Amino acid sequence: MRVALRRYAAAWAYLVGFTVADLVYVALPPGRRSAFQGWASTNVVNLHHDPIGSLVVSAFIPSGYCYAWPAVIALALFGANRALGNWRTVLVCTAGHVVGTLVSEGIVGYRIDHGLLPRSDSLIIDVGPSYVVVAATAAAVLYGSRLARIAATVDLILLITVGGIFSGLSTLQVSAVGHLTSIVTAVILSGLLVWRLRRTSLPVTPDGAPPAGGARHA
Repeated sequence: MRVALRRYAAAWAYLVGFTVADLVYVALPPGRRSAFQGWASTNVVNLHHDPIGSLVVSAFIPSGYCYAWPAVIALALFGANRALGNWRTVLVCTAGHVVGTLVSEGIVGYRIDHGLLPRSDSLIIDVGPSYVVVAATAAAVLYGSRLARIAATVDLILLITVGGIFSGLSTLQVSAVGHLTSIVTAVILSGLLVWRLRRTSLPVTPDGAPPAGGARHA
């Protein structure tokens, strides 16, 4: 049990963190729930005034209660974690979330500044784990075991067909642009990490680091 927890520490940490945050969020009164969403949202205004806080918290707060999120997160994160190790999984998922958010909201900011969108769009609600999930899904589809690839593919199909993650891409909707950017970021970064890992030809411990006493390559 301890070995399994250590091997999949990144996936467990995010799954448990999200589940706890989701339960606390749902327990809040409606008014406080809306206020909390507004504070955590990675919109243009919050990214300008509190970028770190909004980027971190928004990844753990759903846009609305959905009992399926923990299962969706598990399907993506554990497959990616097994393939990449802990710190690489954290790096890929964090990069997908951050880059996806900055690119999508950056486009919104640009369009507002040029009169293409109303100023009110700088305060939209933009929260949820989906950028993290699609980043992990991309890594699992590319580098996971056979079972992990099947699970991640099912995950991605559900996100596209039921979740509509690319809906509005032709009109540069925030969610669609963010999801596409997150996937592209994860594909590039996980590819580089796996290439470097294979190039070193070293066995990897569950936390993604070379074994004790092994040579480390810059």
